Amino acid sequence: MTENAVHIDNLSKIYKLYASPSDRVKEAFHIFRKKYHHDFYALKNISFDIEKGKTIGIIGQNGAGKSTLLKILTGVLTPSSGQYSVKGKVSSLLELGAGFNPDLTGLENVYFNGAIFGFSKQEMDEKIDKILAFADIGDFVNQKVRVYSSGMFVRLAFSVAVQVDPDILIVDEALSVGDIRFQQKCFRRMRAFRESGKTVLFVTHDQGTVINFCDYVYWIKDGEVFDHGIPSKVVKKYISYMSYGMETVDTLEESETEVTSQTGHAHIVTGKSGPARSDDVDWEDIKDCSSFGEGGIKITGIALYHRDGHEKVNVLKGGEPVAFFMKLQVRQTIEDLGIGISVNDHLGNTIFAIPSFAHDFNFPKVIQDTILCCRIMFDFPEIKNGKYSVSAAVAEGNQINHVQHHWLHDVYFVEIANTDLKYSLGSIVVKNCEFKISLDSEQG
Repeated sequence: MTENAVHIDNLSKIYKLYASPSDRVKEAFHIFRKKYHHDFYALKNISFDIEKGKTIGIIGQNGAGKSTLLKILTGVLTPSSGQYSVKGKVSSLLELGAGFNPDLTGLENVYFNGAIFGFSKQEMDEKIDKILAFADIGDFVNQKVRVYSSGMFVRLAFSVAVQVDPDILIVDEALSVGDIRFQQKCFRRMRAFRESGKTVLFVTHDQGTVINFCDYVYWIKDGEVFDHGIPSKVVKKYISYMSYGMETVDTLEESETEVTSQTGHAHIVTGKSGPARSDDVDWEDIKDCSSFGEGGIKITGIALYHRDGHEKVNVLKGGEPVAFFMKLQVRQTIEDLGIGISVNDHLGNTIFAIPSFAHDFNFPKVIQDTILCCRIMFDFPEIKNGKYSVSAAVAEGNQINHVQHHWLHDVYFVEIANTDLKYSLGSIVVKNCEFKISLDSEQG
């Protein structure tokens, strides 16, 4: 049996909210105990276990209850109901300046925090060199904390938190204020924690970090566990919800993937740009791809070909011209159609995107009950060797204000294998980008 480092059972935190300060007094002295407040559930009946040695991410929009949960687990807050247990020594970094006295110097605060963790002065003397070396704030360690920048705060606080060698490390978004070099140092340290069998629990808005670093993730929404599971799957749902207010579905229903049209198939008119007809395209099976959208247009097929040939793309060096095909089933008339793709690395980070809106390409009006084929032609950038996934989308509107009709996650996979190991070290620029669309001839 696996051992749990954290156990949470029906945990709730309720705050009494009053319309005015006088209502609090009225309620306290009312002869019939009249209620002048309403209950706000910062957490509502949350239950889950965290296995020892796991790295757990907690995501959710601001005000969802993430920080409240961590504060309860660290003993800063008490729950209104429910129970929880934490096994082992806990070290936490909840917010900037938490546990620091602004009138003490950085060095004095280090010893002060050490005392809170139960270490004697002699024990902290043995750790002080490592703490200061990790923080790397120089002579500022002898200055009062009130003059520290946010970066200095988090450097010193995180250094103390990790050097006291806890069994459970809890971090609440604080690392986002550090510079990139210090962030990388912190994540290397947390990886070392994980590899040594310790438990890491942290809140973040960085979806790439969640996918890269976490074993499991919980999505907190309105004080409750809205979803949980493998990071890559939960993060996709979270992105679609936060971006468009929609829930991602894991698969498309068979009725949604079936292509029907009153006017037959649209044809692709090409020169040397891959297949000459829609019927010649070897379309990918996308019925199991996660998706979301309003559904006015459905993506029913995709393919990626070498632009000057008839071969599908599986491996590239980078720099080659390619053509990305999309078959669309139009379910309602669309005035301002937009299509696009995004390319992500194996950690879920977006490497580059090609939206037609950003390229000022204006598609013609598309008519309901039409099947059409679109093509995005571009030179695939020279990027780092590895495997990449392509997501596809179709929308209506413009770059700033649009309705997402269908977004498909990870519809195609391509590998970059450049023996010369040449890839972009700066901003990635997509060159020679073109968009083409063809409607059925009867539709005009």
